[in-house]
Amino acid sequence: MKDKIKQIFPVAEWLPAYSMKYLRWDLVAGITLAFFVIPESMAYATLAGLPPQTGIYCYVFAGLLYFIFGTSRQLAIGPTSAISLVVGTSIATLSGGDPGQALILASGVALIMAALFFIAWLVRLSALVSFISDTILVGFKAGAALVIASTQLPKLFGFHGQGGDFFERIGYLVTHLGETRPEVLVFGLIAFCLLITGDRLMPGKPVALVVVILSILAVSFTSLQRAGLPTVGAIPGGIPTLHLPLLDYDTGRNLVTLAMACFLLSYVESISAARALSGKNGYEVNPRQELLALGAANLAAAVGRGYPVAGGLSQSTVNSQAGAKTPLTLIITSIVLMVCLMFLTGLIRNLPEVILAAVVLHAIIGLIKVKEMKHLYRVSRYEFRIMVITILTVMVFGILEGVLFAVLLSIVTLLRKSSAPHIAILGRINGTIRFSDILRHPENEPVEGLLILRVESSIIYFNVSYIHEHIRQILNDQVKPVNMLIMDLSSANYVDMAGTRFLLELEDELQKKGIDFTIVEALGSVRDILRIEGMEKEIGHISRKVDLEDAVEAYLRKDTENC
Repeated sequence: MKDKIKQIFPVAEWLPAYSMKYLRWDLVAGITLAFFVIPESMAYATLAGLPPQTGIYCYVFAGLLYFIFGTSRQLAIGPTSAISLVVGTSIATLSGGDPGQALILASGVALIMAALFFIAWLVRLSALVSFISDTILVGFKAGAALVIASTQLPKLFGFHGQGGDFFERIGYLVTHLGETRPEVLVFGLIAFCLLITGDRLMPGKPVALVVVILSILAVSFTSLQRAGLPTVGAIPGGIPTLHLPLLDYDTGRNLVTLAMACFLLSYVESISAARALSGKNGYEVNPRQELLALGAANLAAAVGRGYPVAGGLSQSTVNSQAGAKTPLTLIITSIVLMVCLMFLTGLIRNLPEVILAAVVLHAIIGLIKVKEMKHLYRVSRYEFRIMVITILTVMVFGILEGVLFAVLLSIVTLLRKSSAPHIAILGRINGTIRFSDILRHPENEPVEGLLILRVESSIIYFNVSYIHEHIRQILNDQVKPVNMLIMDLSSANYVDMAGTRFLLELEDELQKKGIDFTIVEALGSVRDILRIEGMEKEIGHISRKVDLEDAVEAYLRKDTENC
């Protein structure tokens, strides 16, 4: 029972054994993280079309529950750029331009996400992260970065942008450059340059907070405010009261698709960040438990008047570099943010809006992985094309549709590879008793009268036709007569009913041509289904003790005896 409790509540395992020598590191990391996320979370909230303080609310409440359920020691939970834009572009239409309704809907999405995470935890859907390949994830992030940039660039030039896809926004930006406000552009470019320079000189430090403070001072004590530089204005002080967003059936149904997209984004982004940090710090995260932890975090965000959250890589990296040893840093971050909400919101009144745009633009630079793109181009032109298609899809149709397309494209790519598997023709490696692919190693020696094939995938209903036709073609291409075909099933993790029947049909075809047929190195589960379907009645016992080399030697002995 205790083990079950610790499994569901990891905090019950690590907190009683907490070493006080970690407290100094967690305290510094928690404070650093809080100051880092203040400007970032406010910028992301405006990207989502919500009041700036909404982003801070997300960090205040989401971290409190992730602390209890999470298995990552450094993951920081809050809004991210991609999720913020997905929420912003979708909620804007559904809310009809009503800010209050937009906030209710955004919190409602987080609530539905919490339910999806809980269901996924119950049915053990942690393998879901495997459905989106790294290739497609690289393309999706790059496309999302470009789309986000197209929404923020008009703010950098001092005028409001236009809706539509990436190309429409960029077209609008180009045609309205005459409306540029020089003071806004110069102020934003200076901030952007300071952010980039600070990141390079002081990685992991709250550079954005310093830029925010400097910009507030500049507006407060110079003529910039009188010049009409737009600012965020007054922000409500104090900690928000907890409130469960109430949605009617029709509204909830309209939000489900959006919640599913955010759910997928949140899990993929969080697990990717958690695994990267756990690998560097020498421990493992539990992918299934993370479903429960993220569900709890999104529930807290929904109740705390926030919107969907995830474990972002940039803020989590800052947390790790600042020395975080345990999730206690999230509690410290929440406390610091609560203090800021209660006593310091008045200082933010003069924060220029262009600074938030500069923070977002700076944050998304890391989403475009140029080195990985170049590597893809060198290694696999096919995967590079998939990445480019993903980027264009996100740019043309938007991030929400891009998420769903990425999932579909991942599944289609997986099915494509599985539906046309490689079938290796094996030959003896010179000077050994081992065998490998003759196409890859033409110097391998074929065994006269013997054809050895290895299907390098599972044999299931949607690839049996391809495999069958390909084997027929291989047989037809043989110049010398074939007396026996050996099927090496060591690479076939699974053979379904259709696959078994294909093997029976192949045996029947070979028998009519006077060609012997045998199967070697089949896995236990594969041997079981072949026996149930009667394969051993046709070709003899399929033994786990007989490997490919044994079968070849048996054929050669028999051939010698016949001679």
